[in-house]
Amino acid sequence: MRLVGLVGLLLLAMLFSLTVGAVSISWSSLAEVVTTGPQGTGVESVILWQLRLPRVLLACVVGCGLGVAGTGYQGLFRNPLADPFVIGASSGAALGATVAMIGDWHGSFAGLAPVSVSALVGALLAVSCVYLIAAIGGLVPTISLLLAGVAVSSFLGAVVSLLMFLNSEELVTIFSWLMGSFSGSTWTILGSTAPLIALGVMVIALLARPLDALTFGEEAATTLGLPLSQFRALLVIAASLTTGACVAAAGIVGFVGLISPHIARFFVGARHSVLIPASGILGAALLLIADDVSRTLAAPGELPVGVVTALLGGPFFLYLLKTQQHRLGQGS
Repeated sequence: MRLVGLVGLLLLAMLFSLTVGAVSISWSSLAEVVTTGPQGTGVESVILWQLRLPRVLLACVVGCGLGVAGTGYQGLFRNPLADPFVIGASSGAALGATVAMIGDWHGSFAGLAPVSVSALVGALLAVSCVYLIAAIGGLVPTISLLLAGVAVSSFLGAVVSLLMFLNSEELVTIFSWLMGSFSGSTWTILGSTAPLIALGVMVIALLARPLDALTFGEEAATTLGLPLSQFRALLVIAASLTTGACVAAAGIVGFVGLISPHIARFFVGARHSVLIPASGILGAALLLIADDVSRTLAAPGELPVGVVTALLGGPFFLYLLKTQQHRLGQGS
């Protein structure tokens, strides 16, 4: 019932998002435009069907993907401070996108612009490197995976900074993409990235029971018959594909994958069969609200949505950090 309630709140948030922006649409006009359908020729009809609806849906899809990926990573590392970018996905995507922008690549692949394709490929390659570095004799210890991710992320971040310094004429373009935005959302981008995100989300959802087993520790999970190496590989691939597709669609949007699993645990508990869908729903709602703020706070201009999520997520991260320190202090 709580999941149903969260879905209802998300639907209300979606309807509200369709009415706000540089051009406000009243509820009566919204109902009229929806009833008329996409064939309407009025200004409000064009704004709703061609601009606002794909943007709202893409924000929901990306938020859901980041929320579910965050739940997967927090379950894998058994660390509430883990998020979808913890093993190099964001840094790899940033490097791929930066190279595409500096190279001024043109064309499209499967409906995606070169920057989005490069970001997706960069994220997957970075995570693959992290996984290979962390592997020890066919095994991939969790701590090795985490440390390798931190090292690779730092290195790739330094390479991005170097490229930005050497190509100052592209600095504004690169920096604006790195902060994340849904301003260029189209039906084409939604249709290209949503299937990838949905695939990753479904795989993570199917791993709910193994994630529950891992909650009790690696030795207990092994005793229960969980093949840890295969499980880790599958979860990392699914979560990284999801994260890479999200970054390809919207740029770097941080903290959504960190915040939504924690709020979801408050509502539905820690059992992953309900935590995963709840995190996806809340991730969609959080990113939708953040995008609403970015569209309205500086209207008719727009704030980068990554700035809004950082303003929300930064204090939340510090709160989690202090909570963890307090628990460790009590445990000692």
